[in-house]
Amino acid sequence: MTIQFNTDKNLTVHEAFNSKLTDMLNKGLDRFRDNISRLEVHLSDENGQKNGLNDKRCLLEARVQGRTPVAVTADEQTHELAVKAAILKLKNSLDTVFGRMQDR
Repeated sequence: MTIQFNTDKNLTVHEAFNSKLTDMLNKGLDRFRDNISRLEVHLSDENGQKNGLNDKRCLLEARVQGRTPVAVTADEQTHELAVKAAILKLKNSLDTVFGRMQDR
């Protein structure tokens, strides 16, 4: 599973944070590793330099082999919390996708 990070102009992901997020994503999506060819992570700050509630957004797009991509978003106080929330949503979506595949 290849992980690609994308950010908006208001955010720069440093190597230490990138490494932490990569570990979180690998651990959180480990059971789907063989089915996801690429995972795109889009991080953004919806309010830019202004403060606001739940203004940090994470969009995860999983490229699943032989299927259309699965995308989820989560908004939280920090990017780390947004990534964690998005991982949970993506796991639920992938469970649904692979459950349907097994039902056939």
